[in-house]
Amino acid sequence: MFRLASDLRVYLHRAPIDFRAGINSLAIVVEQSMGLDPFQRAVFAFCNRRRDRVKLLIYDRSGFWMLLKRLEADRFHWPRSQEAVLTRTTEELHWLLDSIDIAAVRRHPLRQYQSVG
Repeated sequence: MFRLASDLRVYLHRAPIDFRAGINSLAIVVEQSMGLDPFQRAVFAFCNRRRDRVKLLIYDRSGFWMLLKRLEADRFHWPRSQEAVLTRTTEELHWLLDSIDIAAVRRHPLRQYQSVG
């Protein structure tokens, strides 16, 4: 399994797309539908209607990468939201690709302490 750098921004296109789309079509979706720059240091994730496939689009200084993951018997737990574009961390993207429902994951709250004693 590959690991993405933790400093990458991750954008999920919430609505399903036509999976015949290639790199050029996905870059146009990023630019026109998502309102983002496809050349930025980011990962753009897309799913199909049945939620059994995910495509990732990444630009790496010299060209685009397009990665595809297909599940044989299960479905991805794609987040449900009213927003067209969702921002996630690379850790949450890895959970999503491992078929973990990130909406059900609860983290400990972030604590800010003034002193040790």
